[in-house]
Amino acid sequence: MSGSAPRRDHQLPVETTSFVDRRGDLAAGRELLARTRLVTLTGPGGVGKTRLAARIAAGVRRTFPDGVRFVHLSGLDDPALVPLAAAGALDLHDHCAQPPLRALVEQLRDRRLLLLVDNCEHLLPACAELAAALLHGTTGVRILATSRHRLGLTEEHLLEVRPLPVPDPDGDLSSSEGCPALALFADRAAAVVPGFRLTAANRAAVARLCRRLDGLPLAIELAAVRMRVLDVDQLLDRLDDRYRLLTGGSPAALPRHQTLRAAVDWSHELCTAREQLVWARLSVLAGSFDLETAEVVCAQEEASPEEASVTSVAALRSDDVLDAVAGLVDKSVLSRESGPDGTRYRLLDTLRHYGLDRLRRLRGEEPAARRRQRDWMLRRATAYERAWFGPGQREIVARLRADQDNLRAALDFGLTTPGERLTGLRLAGTLWFYWHACGAPREGRHWLDRALAANPEPTRERARGLWIAGLLAAATHNLTAGLALARDAHALARDLDDEAEAAHAEYVIGVITLFMDDLPTALKHFEASVVRGPVPGQHLSLYGLDQVELACALGFLGEADRAVEVCERARRMCELHGEEWVHSYVLRMLALAHTVRGDWHRAERHARHALRLKLAVHDVIGIALTLDLLARVAAETGAHERAAVLLGAADHTWAGIDRDRWASAALKSTRRDSETRAREELGPPGFRRAYERGLGLDLAETVDYAVHDRSRPLRPTGPGEPNAGRPGSPRATTGLRLTRRESEVAELVAQGLANQQIADRLVIARRTAEGHVERILGKLGFSNRSQIAAWVAAQR
Repeated sequence: MSGSAPRRDHQLPVETTSFVDRRGDLAAGRELLARTRLVTLTGPGGVGKTRLAARIAAGVRRTFPDGVRFVHLSGLDDPALVPLAAAGALDLHDHCAQPPLRALVEQLRDRRLLLLVDNCEHLLPACAELAAALLHGTTGVRILATSRHRLGLTEEHLLEVRPLPVPDPDGDLSSSEGCPALALFADRAAAVVPGFRLTAANRAAVARLCRRLDGLPLAIELAAVRMRVLDVDQLLDRLDDRYRLLTGGSPAALPRHQTLRAAVDWSHELCTAREQLVWARLSVLAGSFDLETAEVVCAQEEASPEEASVTSVAALRSDDVLDAVAGLVDKSVLSRESGPDGTRYRLLDTLRHYGLDRLRRLRGEEPAARRRQRDWMLRRATAYERAWFGPGQREIVARLRADQDNLRAALDFGLTTPGERLTGLRLAGTLWFYWHACGAPREGRHWLDRALAANPEPTRERARGLWIAGLLAAATHNLTAGLALARDAHALARDLDDEAEAAHAEYVIGVITLFMDDLPTALKHFEASVVRGPVPGQHLSLYGLDQVELACALGFLGEADRAVEVCERARRMCELHGEEWVHSYVLRMLALAHTVRGDWHRAERHARHALRLKLAVHDVIGIALTLDLLARVAAETGAHERAAVLLGAADHTWAGIDRDRWASAALKSTRRDSETRAREELGPPGFRRAYERGLGLDLAETVDYAVHDRSRPLRPTGPGEPNAGRPGSPRATTGLRLTRRESEVAELVAQGLANQQIADRLVIARRTAEGHVERILGKLGFSNRSQIAAWVAAQR
């Protein structure tokens, strides 16, 4: 039982400040993406590669039917995780036994999308391998990368991102209003000095300042923050003084990388001692973090001897950290962003590396800060594991996703630092529910394999790690390896006299036995587990799954009444605790048992309830299986059009998942029967129209359709009947929403464009355009393009 994952936003990052005009770069980027499949934006740190890439991607979004996805690599240090990070950004659920990169290519083979891979420079070989595999193994995937260095592929086209142009401060500045560098400074200065604008009196000084900063956007933004206490001339004087120090008294220009370093140095010196120390300690945090994490990692009641020798800060309390974080936000060192648990913060990659360099100058400080981070991640994961079988699962999943980069950093610290390996194994094991329930079996195996190899001693942590590794192996259909690991875990737990870990290992042994189709053995196994009841320390989620697997074995063996009885007990337990993940499996098994009994009404009711819960935790495999079941119910009850729509929606949901591994022969046979029955009743053209309607639904639309009562056929209205073809009539309000691409096509139809013209405008194949028009007609219940045009006008 796995495959669920929360819905995550891997769309383009939200812009929290205005974007300075780079029309030439934007046009060049769009033009390159139109004629090549790999474009890399290169340039020095702080030049604005990420913002520019996001803008380019936003400008071409409509040409990619499967969307634009953002892969942020700055918080990732392990090259083995690059394909997994890409899969996560794409919401792909990989449970096959293939190597991760090959599986990713297989799932994207028929997709048309743009992948924006940000901050590749520290993982160049892995990023080059990812790009090469996607270029050679797919036809519709394009890649926009940002990196300080090129990837080195022959297919790669480079777009050098240069600093912003700055006019000659001693020249004619009358036409400098549109100068990007000056506009950036004015915009950021106005944020701290309301009313600030470029004038004839200050324009030359601003131009001189921007020129001294080489037009680097990050350097300009950091300098503009100082306008709170200095005017432009004072700012320029202070900057010139700093440059003279760096160049031995010469006013000569610094190399560009030293210009940025000088600007960051200056920002650092203008921070208070507490802010400097917090900046340094925060640099161990990867990705974004919340205030609580910042307080735990940075607060320390007594300063170390090394710190005392270089700073006046004797100690840092939580209140001190809060004040320092506020100060760093004001100085644009920290950026704010929204998260699932409120405000989160992030250090730009350039500023994080600067802080880390400062931290390493304090002997013993870096490992101490990383240890505090690791301990905090372990405490947080332990609290989430204890609360997992309860009402807060959605929030737990969202928070763990937000902390993913820091979890990875904590695991890496535990497994690469002498003396920390057992704690690393403990953290990897504590996150079992995250790896298993949230669709991350490959990454879980990655960490557990490393942790088990580093901890061969017979400990409770090893027993737990073994059964989790076995469970995750089974989730990727490596059943033989999974069974061996689970048996090793069981034997070790027995030697350690640990009942809870033995019970957990027994669950894994039983579920793999069930996957291997040894139904009689699996039945005896789970009957014994359920009769025994939960042992002290056993996680209730796994005891709940014991009951689900027992019901599954009973259902497959035709004992539907007993399966219903087991499910009802498990359902009461889930409802008592407010649990959703196990509950969704219980409801699906209950629905399946009722189909065996021929009680279609109850089967449909439970399947709809299961779908609602599965969407909440984004259990894509569970949704696909339940849609197949609902299609069967519809076909059995004469709702053949609904059955065809559900079959199309199910096939769309199964795309990218190995259906053969998850659907049994009996379930696949039942699905074929449902299709045959619906096709015979509707006729091939009618079936195709309904099926393609389902095929065009996204996941949320699919569940919305499936859980509402749309069992009656959507009877077309004849041309002579009242309301025929009138926008707003029953025929035009089937309850189905057009997707974003279908809305675009409908707009173009309303403009009078033919299918070939639509295809040219959207850069798609004519057959694809025709399919969109067909689906729009089917969804709205129309028969011609004029009705679509009238409907679009009414919507406006």
